[in-house]
Amino acid sequence: MLKGFTDIQLLEKVSEGKEWAFDEVHSRYASKMYMYAFNILNKKQECEDIIQNIFIDFWMKRNKVKILNLSSYLFRSVKFQVFNYFRNHKITEVDLNRLNIIDATSNTSMGLEFEELEKVIEDNVLKLPKRCQKIFRMSRFENKSHKEIAYELGISLQGVKNQVSKALKIIRGNLQKEKLIFFTAFYKE
Repeated sequence: MLKGFTDIQLLEKVSEGKEWAFDEVHSRYASKMYMYAFNILNKKQECEDIIQNIFIDFWMKRNKVKILNLSSYLFRSVKFQVFNYFRNHKITEVDLNRLNIIDATSNTSMGLEFEELEKVIEDNVLKLPKRCQKIFRMSRFENKSHKEIAYELGISLQGVKNQVSKALKIIRGNLQKEKLIFFTAFYKE
């Protein structure tokens, strides 16, 4: 790994067409992205295809897209591709249970765009108590394990689990009140 290069520096080199920089980005993130997608889909080939397509798209658009946070961009891409996968494929009852998809309004179909959904979720995250919000962000937006969070914050593993569960309960409750049908793949427990 090229430890001397930050993500920002790598992005600059990728935009210049430097394949070694692209390879380094792939090396740093591909396996984490795959595991993230696999934890949701539980389908090896589909996850491999999703990650491959994201990196192909990343390379093809290297001069067209301004990326401020590489990790955030790549994991949002995974979420978006998983969302598209479920939109384009029939979801089974098992998938619904595993993903904790909330059907708050079974008779209504709201055409909520993915970006709008993320904004609504972010607004709900901001309403969480500060400690709960911090732990939830570390878990869902920084992709840290419960164990990593517990160690970093000096609290028990159970304390982290409790805070994440509390956050999910509050967010789901608020979204149900707003009568949203939403996709919660990255809000797994």
